[in-house]
Amino acid sequence: MCLLLASVNLISQETEKTPVEMSSWHPEDEISISDSEDEDDGLKKAFHGRDAIVFVVDAFLYHEPDFLMAAFSLIREAFLSGLLVNDKDLMALILTNTKNCPEPNEANCLDAIVMPENCAVFLPPRQLNTAIVKHYLEFLETVSEDFEEIYGVCENDGANFSHVLRLCLDLVDQCTYSVDNTTIVYLTDKDTPHPVNSEAYGHALQKASDLSGKEVEFQIIPMWDEFNYDVFYKEFICLVHNIELDSFEPMDPQRSREMLADRKFKQNFVRRSLGHFKLTLGPDLALSAQYFNFYQKAKGPRKVLIRRADNAVIQRKRLTKVFKKDPETEELTDGRLINITDAWYEINLGNTPIRLSYEQVNRVRNLHQPGMMLLGFQPRSCLDNFSYSKTCNFMYPDDSHIVGSKRLFRALWERCKARDKIAICLFMSKRKSMPRYVALVPESREDAESGSHYSLITNDGFKIVYIPCASYVRELDPSEWNSIENSASSEQVDICSKIVKKFRLGYDPTMFCDPELDQLQTKLLGLAFNVTNESTGSRYFPDAEMQDKRIESILPKFQELFGEDEEPAKKRSAPASKADGSNAAKIPKLSADNLNNKDYVLDMANKKALDSCTKDQLLQILEQHYNRKVAKSTKKQDILDIIYNN
Repeated sequence: MCLLLASVNLISQETEKTPVEMSSWHPEDEISISDSEDEDDGLKKAFHGRDAIVFVVDAFLYHEPDFLMAAFSLIREAFLSGLLVNDKDLMALILTNTKNCPEPNEANCLDAIVMPENCAVFLPPRQLNTAIVKHYLEFLETVSEDFEEIYGVCENDGANFSHVLRLCLDLVDQCTYSVDNTTIVYLTDKDTPHPVNSEAYGHALQKASDLSGKEVEFQIIPMWDEFNYDVFYKEFICLVHNIELDSFEPMDPQRSREMLADRKFKQNFVRRSLGHFKLTLGPDLALSAQYFNFYQKAKGPRKVLIRRADNAVIQRKRLTKVFKKDPETEELTDGRLINITDAWYEINLGNTPIRLSYEQVNRVRNLHQPGMMLLGFQPRSCLDNFSYSKTCNFMYPDDSHIVGSKRLFRALWERCKARDKIAICLFMSKRKSMPRYVALVPESREDAESGSHYSLITNDGFKIVYIPCASYVRELDPSEWNSIENSASSEQVDICSKIVKKFRLGYDPTMFCDPELDQLQTKLLGLAFNVTNESTGSRYFPDAEMQDKRIESILPKFQELFGEDEEPAKKRSAPASKADGSNAAKIPKLSADNLNNKDYVLDMANKKALDSCTKDQLLQILEQHYNRKVAKSTKKQDILDIIYNN
């Protein structure tokens, strides 16, 4: 008897690995080697709560109806994109400078809140879900007609701006979630909330100074392009963020609105590392580090199985079952479930079976512990600028496992930069993975060209370049295309270069979005809210008519040099069939003269070479040369037997 393994899919729960958050490192930090390294307080990981985003809409936008509806539309896009990107964030919506103060759907959420005058709360800080977004979409359907009746616009100077900020913070404090960072997004078209040198103006600046010591960010979203920051918001934002007035750079209002709609106004994104490893520099000398991708791939939601009746999700798990196989009857009997750690692999070497346990196989796969080991240094000129064997990664130090790793990492980075060297290492990213030879290339923000998209991904640290082996390089035969017949004249090359220059496009990552992910999100929103959303990916595609106009003057010369395009020859179509579905009549293999020649037919019959004849031809031969008639229903093979036997 021999044992076989089979796997069966049953219903259960699947788990996913939680990504590890990456610690930050900057070369200007921790440069003093006299600091104590025994302080472990900084190594304790603090609990990371949620982010709260409070939208505040100025009701004075109602005097410009287009501005008000544009503001609500921006919040609508932020709600929809936030529900898809990160639905764990808390979002709230407040209207200021209103005449009335209607209660929100959750009336008890304002029990412990002191409501200022001329303010209304539409949505307290809550985690986004389909019910909240549906409620807001229903509000948008009637807001253009019912806004003045429900909320109205105050006739005096409006609400006190400092009281509005206090209301935002009170709502966040009273929510039942732990909040780490609060962002207040104010949508208005007024350059200042109060007249300059007024008492309320001073109170607002004093409130900005109070916010500077808290985890609060303030974002102003101007609803018109001629917005003037210098009147009030330049000083206010500098006080909130605790920066100098000279370092303030106002953002383009149109760009601010686009970022809000695309859920990108929050700049402090959390970086997610691919994993942690230990870099061994020598005996009893190592540092801990993490690595991550330069480019984050946009992943769609995980595919699941659902029941057709109620759309319930079917959860699965894998079980390993062992059977006994009879070598004579090859029947499987005595099936039993086992744990995967108790499974084994069986290899037949001749007549001797060798059984390897699961642990033994893993020991063979794990050639050494996961991590990186330094092998030596080489001049940077030895490494090509581009390596296409695998996408590069970026390396970051981490003090949470080995104290002092940041300082040792900085020392290694500085020496490699000063001497123009690269470190050659052996890298095994995780268990059961293939060890790879890598080169640690030092990089710096100063080396990146300003204005290039490479400046967005260049940081101070090491770039991990995977070095290809000889077996990775493919052998290509260029003889098929690299020939004299395929060469072009200098004039033809020049005209093609001009066409390429006409189609040149300046690349900016913020201009494009993933069309596949955008289409998927559009379908999900359509199914969830029964609304039609326009896919934003198509707006960035090149305009075909504009491209035709650009090369319109070059096309005659191009056609003169290369000639007209020849259409490829069409494939011959299959023979037509009869109306009743039967095949068309076969073409006779023998001509009429050959059939009438008795000597030729008898010679073919002696050689038994009449198999290629049709049934009608065989009936004609049998009647004309052998004076015999048979029924038309007789099979072709029976007719051949009669001819060959005569």
